Amino acid sequence: MSESDNFFNIDALEQGISRKLADGMTTRVFPGQDAMISIVRIDANRSGEIHSHPQEQWGFCVHGSGLRTQGEEQTSVTVGDFWRTPGNVRHGFTAGPEGAVIYDVFAPPREEYVKPGSGFK
Repeated sequence: MSESDNFFNIDALEQGISRKLADGMTTRVFPGQDAMISIVRIDANRSGEIHSHPQEQWGFCVHGSGLRTQGEEQTSVTVGDFWRTPGNVRHGFTAGPEGAVIYDVFAPPREEYVKPGSGFK
């Protein structure tokens, strides 16, 4: 592996591991040894299922807006907002009218995301 194998671009859709999370929701996954990045693209007014996993997750809204469901609360988010989701907390996201791009970090990496596939599990 060369050093160039460790550099990526958020708009290079050929990079990373491709997953379809739901209709209108895709991601490119970049696994590391101790953490994992997932660049999620959500079409306008689309959402994924409410789910949970044992990994801690941080999210950052890079583009667009939406409604973040976390536990029993819903919070409006827009560009520049970021949040932490502790492990095993139920959560989800619904994109606003212009869609959204979310930069997620998982620690440790999610084993089910280290290969192409579909769904949240």
